[in-house]
Amino acid sequence: MDLSDEEKREIGQHFVFGFHGYEISKDAKELINKYHVGNIILMKRNVQSVKQVHVLVQSLQQCARDAGHRHPLMIGIDQENGTFLSVRFHVRLILSSSGLVSAFSSTANYQAGTQFPGAMAIAATGDPEYARKCSSASAREMKAVGINWSYSPVGDVNSDPQNPVIGVRSFGDAPAEVARFAKAVSDGLTQGGVAPSAKHFPGHGDTNIDSHLGLPIINKSRTELDQTELKPFKGLINAGVASIMTGHMVIQALTGDGETPASLSRAVTTTLLREDLQFEGVAVTDCLEMNAVKERQGGVPRGAVEALAAGVDVVMVCHTMAFHRGAMEATYKAVQTGELHMGELRKSGDRITALKRKFAGTWDDVLGNPFDEKAMNALQATNKKLSEEAYAKSTALISGSLPVFSSGKIVVMTPVVESLNAAVDDAEGLQRTEKGHVRNTAAPYYMSFAKSVGRRAADVEHLTYADDFDCRRDFGEGLIFVTRNADRSTWQLDVLERVATQALTGVPIVVLASCAPYELFSRRVLGVQACVASFEYTCEALEAAASVIFNEVPPLGESPVGIDIRGQ
Repeated sequence: MDLSDEEKREIGQHFVFGFHGYEISKDAKELINKYHVGNIILMKRNVQSVKQVHVLVQSLQQCARDAGHRHPLMIGIDQENGTFLSVRFHVRLILSSSGLVSAFSSTANYQAGTQFPGAMAIAATGDPEYARKCSSASAREMKAVGINWSYSPVGDVNSDPQNPVIGVRSFGDAPAEVARFAKAVSDGLTQGGVAPSAKHFPGHGDTNIDSHLGLPIINKSRTELDQTELKPFKGLINAGVASIMTGHMVIQALTGDGETPASLSRAVTTTLLREDLQFEGVAVTDCLEMNAVKERQGGVPRGAVEALAAGVDVVMVCHTMAFHRGAMEATYKAVQTGELHMGELRKSGDRITALKRKFAGTWDDVLGNPFDEKAMNALQATNKKLSEEAYAKSTALISGSLPVFSSGKIVVMTPVVESLNAAVDDAEGLQRTEKGHVRNTAAPYYMSFAKSVGRRAADVEHLTYADDFDCRRDFGEGLIFVTRNADRSTWQLDVLERVATQALTGVPIVVLASCAPYELFSRRVLGVQACVASFEYTCEALEAAASVIFNEVPPLGESPVGIDIRGQ
């Protein structure tokens, strides 16, 4: 039996799809016109400037209105702030729910949204009010260009230091603190007119497998989950968070088997989230193009059906048009065969409509509003000051005491560019060594840090190091040794030990952890003069770190994570 136009329009509201390009594409028009898709996700590949995004969103909304949509589109984006893959100079993401998790932030190549501290950096301030203010400020910028749904905050407790995909995206390893800061971000986004979406329910923090690449398994009892993973989400639900994103991890205590991702499990989405925790907002999946779902039998199309059958409201598919079409057609067939029921979809659709009414508004609200460049410039000038204030309070002195550098040469050593995980691929023409390091390349953010040091010291030498770095050289009268996730890329600590042996006695060495700070809790760094953490490698965070290292401002931050160094 063929589906009616009304039924197809209803089904389209239950998907959020992405597309490629800075302008509305042929694929995007097909999704909105033919498949009646009611929600769009923008990614870094869609962002070039604030004005360009405004034009793009206006064209998407006009397309939807012309296609007969009853309500405006929800326009979503991954905007967690901070650094995790937020600058695409040398890598391009091919398998990510978020594309880049600060997709609206400015880069060295263009001016878009204001760069604010990410989760772990903002938590290092110890003040949730900064999280609320920064999120509200970011939301006002997004709302001004037509974005009304942010896939943030991250509610994951980073209880596994080896976690390859959460890390500094988390507010820390203490459930109560994660809950405090996640609520503050949710409140700030809501106050700025943007719907928050807490993720990755029921918790992606205690795993060392990236769901982009495989299927994480979390072996915890329901009691243990209640004590850690679920605490932040319970707090957010009690506070009325607008939406929650389900994650692709197996929790056998909930799903009853070792194969079904939480995002496709009715026991998680309906029994736990809806019935036990009484969540009444919109539930959206993480992107189904991640390997945790894509490599299951039936792939993305079958995953879409299973997610809807599990009780999710909106299915996310970010990248590939063939998967978009496949997911829609598979859903049509599932309705026709009775596997999915229109009654349940319509009830779910009421939640989507409520979200749209609150955060998207009417057609008059989203169309016909010219871009106010003067107002945006004023807003961003104010927000820049807030961002600088927050970053200034995030840098932490983990151990030791900061030196007073002499007037002699300061050496800055930064690691070669590495892919954080196999979900990233090199840009065309990028050359790597046999060991996978980018050949003769200093990351732009580290070049920016060297310039920050250069503004404070007359003689600065910037060296990029790999695991085969030749330590037989002059290290001047002070050394700033920068690491990036050296607890996993331990070759960086090998180089540090060789450098420390080679440097002249009395040369002060400061180690700066530019991402997660776990390596600073290792015995392997105990011999240096000071260990400093910036919690991210944005230019803004590294500038704040330079201010601390040169004793211009005190180190006010505190690490939101720790680790027992015994045996490290």
